[in-house]
Amino acid sequence: MSKRGYAASKKLLTGLIGAPIAHSASPAMHERAAEALGLRGHYQLIEVAGADAAGLRMMLEGVRRLGFAGVNVTYPYKEAVVPLLDELAPGAAAMGAVNTVVANNGRLIGHNTDTTGFARAVAPLLAPSGNAVAVIGTGGVGKAIAFALASLKVSDLRIFDSETARAEKLASLLASHGGATVAKSVEDALDGATGLVNGTPVGMLPNRGMPVPAALLHEKMWVADAVYSPLITPLLAAAQAKGARIMTGRELAIYQAADAFELFTGLAPSTEVMGEAFDEVMTARSAAYHAA
Repeated sequence: MSKRGYAASKKLLTGLIGAPIAHSASPAMHERAAEALGLRGHYQLIEVAGADAAGLRMMLEGVRRLGFAGVNVTYPYKEAVVPLLDELAPGAAAMGAVNTVVANNGRLIGHNTDTTGFARAVAPLLAPSGNAVAVIGTGGVGKAIAFALASLKVSDLRIFDSETARAEKLASLLASHGGATVAKSVEDALDGATGLVNGTPVGMLPNRGMPVPAALLHEKMWVADAVYSPLITPLLAAAQAKGARIMTGRELAIYQAADAFELFTGLAPSTEVMGEAFDEVMTARSAAYHAA
């Protein structure tokens, strides 16, 4: 549907495919952004664990036929949906990961707003030159983060994954985008690094683990985490204790959502409105967690 069509209909149906997603702040962000633009928005959580290709295809067929403007896709399906779509935007095709699917005249088109969102969020942390940034995790969000950093001309990009073959595959995809070095270990990735990004789910509640040992963190680096539940993950708490600058998953969550909303509708949402909705969700969740 065109931008004009949304303005006329005042209705917007979007959603999220993944598991587990009950904690997602996306419904609040998207519905509040729609309301601010005079639309009646509904953002449907589509939580199906363990879906195979046939199951994903059925969900996507529902998106195609039931009036969705599109859906977001999260763990563990960001890579699995790629071969099931009709078309990929260049950025999504380059990395082989999708977090936003736009329904356009019966066709499903894959995009990756984790990349554009993270680039917007992390840019203020990067030094003008000599950046050495380590990315831990090379799954769907790790891929997007690595491509975002490459787009920002990070001069020394190191990637590490416990599955070496997956990291090597990402390095090959990045070869024509500035390149990346596959680290042999977390210690190797962080040796001399000025920045660190956690692209794994480690630290997401109820998990309280850390993707890197606290001993490797120091005050001369910045540390970012894609996880936003909790907002201050064990990794970020340890980084703060060492005097490092930190970036929570808040900015990535908001900017990727804003970019997705614009792809769904052709309308630019207020990131301030989305941020307020995100903060309300996180405040309520924190209160519930501490009351439990």
